[in-house]
Amino acid sequence: KKKSGQICEKDAMTDPQVAAGGPAEAPGDSGDFFSMPVDGPPVDEIHLEMPGDMGAMSEDGPAQAESKSPVAGGYLSSVATKQGFGWMLELEDEDEDMRKPLLEELDIDPGDILHKLRCILLPFDMGGYDRSVVRDNPDFWGPLLVVFLYAMESLYGNWKATSWIITIWFSGSFLIFFLLRVMGGDVSFSSTLGVLGYSLLPLAILAGIVMPLVKSMALVDIAIKLIGVLWSTQSAGSLLVTDSLAEKRVMLLYPIMLLYGYLLSLHTGA
Repeated sequence: KKKSGQICEKDAMTDPQVAAGGPAEAPGDSGDFFSMPVDGPPVDEIHLEMPGDMGAMSEDGPAQAESKSPVAGGYLSSVATKQGFGWMLELEDEDEDMRKPLLEELDIDPGDILHKLRCILLPFDMGGYDRSVVRDNPDFWGPLLVVFLYAMESLYGNWKATSWIITIWFSGSFLIFFLLRVMGGDVSFSSTLGVLGYSLLPLAILAGIVMPLVKSMALVDIAIKLIGVLWSTQSAGSLLVTDSLAEKRVMLLYPIMLLYGYLLSLHTGA
C-alpha cells in the first residue's frame, strides 16, 4: 500500500492539471482524442478508383452513369473487344419493334384483303380491277378468313365436316399446285393456296345467304349450287391458268371444279 501510494503521488506531481489544483483526468475521457493528427490525406479528399463503370458512377453521379452503356467503358468490354468477341456484349434496341401494331406484326393488311375480295367476286377482268394481284401478291390471312367463314356456315348443314374443310383446302391446293408445275406452270404454292382460298368466296356467299332461302325449291337449289361451283372455278382458273397453259385449260379447270364440288358436298352433307 505504501508503494502504490508513492506511485499515485508521483503521477499527480507530473500531471500539470493536478499540479495546478484541478481534478485528475482519466485517459479515456479526453475530449481531444479525435482531434489527434493522423498521417495521410484528409477524409474529404479520399477518392476510391473503381474499375470500369463503377468509377464513372462515383465521378459523374448515378444519373450520368446510367445514361452510359453498361458495357462500353468496362474492363470486360475492352478485353472482349481485343479478343474479337465484343459483338457478344452489344445490346440491341428493340423499342421500335415493340411499338409496331399487332396487324403489322402479323402481316395483315385489311385494305389489301378487301381489294382482293372484290377482285374475286368478278370472275372476269372488269370494273378496272387488276385481278392478277391475288396471284402475284399472295397472303395467308385473307384466304384463311374465307375458308373459316365457309366452315362456320357448314355447322348448320354438316357440323362434323367443319375441320375437314380446312384440311381439304390445304391438300387440294397442293394437288392442283403439283398439276400446274407438271404442266409447266410458273406458280408458287402460296399463290395457289391463296387463289383457291379466295375463290371460295362466291360459294360461301351463295351457301350462306341464297341456298337456305331456296332450299324448298329443288330445281332452283340445284341451279344455285351449280352457279356457285362454276363461279368459284372460273375465278380460280382465270388466275392460275396463264396464257402459257391456254391449251391445257380444260385439264386444269376440271380438278379445280372437282375441288369446289367436294367442298360444297361437305357443306350440304349430300
